[in-house]
Amino acid sequence: MALLKKCVAECLGTFVLVLFGCGTAVALGCNGAKADAAYFMTAFAFGLVIVAMAYSIGNISGCHINPAVSIGVLCSGKMTVKEFFAYIASQFIGGIAGGAVLLALFGKESGLGTNGLYQGNIWLSILIEVILTFVFVLAIIGVTSKIQNGSVAGIVIGLTLTLIHIFGIHFTGTSVNPARSFGPAIFAGGDAFVNVWVFIVAPLVGGVLAALVYKALAGSDCAAEEKTSDEPKAVSAP
Repeated sequence: MALLKKCVAECLGTFVLVLFGCGTAVALGCNGAKADAAYFMTAFAFGLVIVAMAYSIGNISGCHINPAVSIGVLCSGKMTVKEFFAYIASQFIGGIAGGAVLLALFGKESGLGTNGLYQGNIWLSILIEVILTFVFVLAIIGVTSKIQNGSVAGIVIGLTLTLIHIFGIHFTGTSVNPARSFGPAIFAGGDAFVNVWVFIVAPLVGGVLAALVYKALAGSDCAAEEKTSDEPKAVSAP
């Protein structure tokens, strides 16, 4: 029952992320080639969703709402394989539900806030997404590694995602989240769906790298902190 509640929370959180984050991009006509008000408002929309969800469902599931975050937590030894796959399934369901609502609101021709390859280059796009996700997940693991950061973790993580989008929208539209990319892509079809694997694989690689690098850098300090915590799975929880 506890895992089911966490899965429902993850599904809901991912749904909200896709609906409000991608929805803002579509509603305002965000164009990655032009740094206008729509560009920055889209970046802040994604960040603000994380803040809102962190302080509402963070105490239930840890507010991963992102498979890249979950795989980083798994590699950090803070969740089981069973929990990981349950979270992933829930996040993708939430992303698909969000994409379906976007389709109903804006129509397929709007693009639904899907991601795209930078200059049509697969490998360059993968590199960009790995770097963006690495920075994002590293910040999450770092700020949540100390219990005393709990009250500000949601704000820090939300602002970090805003920063990631301010830089990354120009290149790929910023994914850093396989569920966020997959949900809209399956309804948009075309190149968005053909290339969605890039925005699934690259963020997962970035999440794994972030966990491994943090573990290597923190070393014994990280292990000591983990021993003092009674709640190992909370990531974004304030």
